[in-house]
Amino acid sequence: MDFSFAAFIDGITSNPVLLITVLLTLGVIFVNGWTDAPNAIATCVTTRCMRVRSAIWMSAVFNFLGVFVMTQINSSVASTISNMVDFGGDTRAALIALCAALFSIVVYSVGASYFGIPTSESHSLIAGLTGAAIAIHNGVGGVNMDEWAKVLYGLVLSLILGFVSGWVLCKLVSLVCRRMDRRKTNRFFTGAQIFGAAAMSFMHGAQDGQKFIGVLFLGVAFSGGQENVSGFTIPVWLMLLCSVIMAAGTSVGGEKIIKSVGMDMVKLEKYQGFSADLSAAFCLLCSSLFGIPVSTTHTKTSAIMGVGAVQRLSAINLGVVKDMVLTWIFTFPGCGIISFLMAKLFIAIF
Repeated sequence: MDFSFAAFIDGITSNPVLLITVLLTLGVIFVNGWTDAPNAIATCVTTRCMRVRSAIWMSAVFNFLGVFVMTQINSSVASTISNMVDFGGDTRAALIALCAALFSIVVYSVGASYFGIPTSESHSLIAGLTGAAIAIHNGVGGVNMDEWAKVLYGLVLSLILGFVSGWVLCKLVSLVCRRMDRRKTNRFFTGAQIFGAAAMSFMHGAQDGQKFIGVLFLGVAFSGGQENVSGFTIPVWLMLLCSVIMAAGTSVGGEKIIKSVGMDMVKLEKYQGFSADLSAAFCLLCSSLFGIPVSTTHTKTSAIMGVGAVQRLSAINLGVVKDMVLTWIFTFPGCGIISFLMAKLFIAIF
């Protein structure tokens, strides 16, 4: 199959369903860069290592690099998303179902925001794809449980590994620096935290960017009559397109998110912010290398909680933990059911 950029342009101009799928995917990528990427720089800003606007632009650059560079080195997360479900042999119906899955993410996100339910674009995407696959097969036969199991691993990794690595690194830094001059260590950790925020932004792009690259790649394959993307290499133009859109979303900023993640959860000092950023980036790197899709927001917040627990468990805002649990409880069934219904409706109409 031809995955060239020229063939892509020809596809979106001749196939309205592909055009809608592409627009929805790029829209979700943009919103992800807008709402999720600020988590990467939240601690860096709230500890006053960088100004908000400077940090946002830095994050935009490293989000771009994370999507583009990591996808070329290791695209296993994109492969997991692409192979997680089977939409069947009818590629026209498969493209319509994929479009319905993406539309359901928008519907669910808007509804959840209205009712104050916390959301995760990563989990919404996974739930949406699964619901659409169940709809098109009238059962779970279209769900690849081996790949879906990686989602469950991701839930554990984002919480436990994030917390533990944050606690261990912060404890280690505390022991190493306990007899050093506070002013000198603050100067060092100012620069170190900027590095940590850049690493976190890079890994956010690597994780979340790949998820949506996998979806867009699948949509392009369906439009060309290809049932799956196994054995095909993701084209460079697709990596660049998703990288630019995510960076553009990040550049819009998210000062409220920065405040809620960096300040409302636990009060951090510079060395603590550095520990949280670096440990979260490490967790995302491990997840990406093994093709495990995780929530970057939950990984970062878990790392921050681990850092806060070094001093005392009471330093953690348990309301944030409740929000994470509610996200898991509501997103998978909620977005999955909406996607199932939307897929049935879209296939009946189109």
